Amino acid sequence: MVNDVEKRNDSYNRYVKQVTPKASCVYNCFKAFIVGGAICVLGQIITNVLKANGLGTEEAGNYTTIILVFLSALLTGLNIYQRITAWGGAGGLVPITGFANSVAAPAIEFEKEGKVFGVGCRIFSIAGPVILYGIFFSFIAGFLYWFTSVAW
Repeated sequence: MVNDVEKRNDSYNRYVKQVTPKASCVYNCFKAFIVGGAICVLGQIITNVLKANGLGTEEAGNYTTIILVFLSALLTGLNIYQRITAWGGAGGLVPITGFANSVAAPAIEFEKEGKVFGVGCRIFSIAGPVILYGIFFSFIAGFLYWFTSVAW
């Protein structure tokens, strides 16, 4: 009986290894660099245009963030951002545009369930843990900073 299970598991593992595409780490890093770099270049172009039109550095940065989040949500709604991240991997998921995508995608996906139980309940299904753990570890870091400043 154990031998049959082992044979089945070995057969399955060989099959998975055979059909799983071979990923090149260097190539994937290159694609992530291209996509992430393109997003950063776009952000810098937006910032430069805003500064050239009279905004200060801080205001231009704030508006650039708003514009990039809007563009990410728009491209998510048009089903373009998913293709960008499918090709570029983490390069499209790491910047603020990836966070906006992680909020917009569930909202679009669950809209058919209604505004409250669909969009309202599911909008932070992907981004929620990021927010939760970000706040939690910020609290821990702040507590440790406070504790070390009081203790020494």
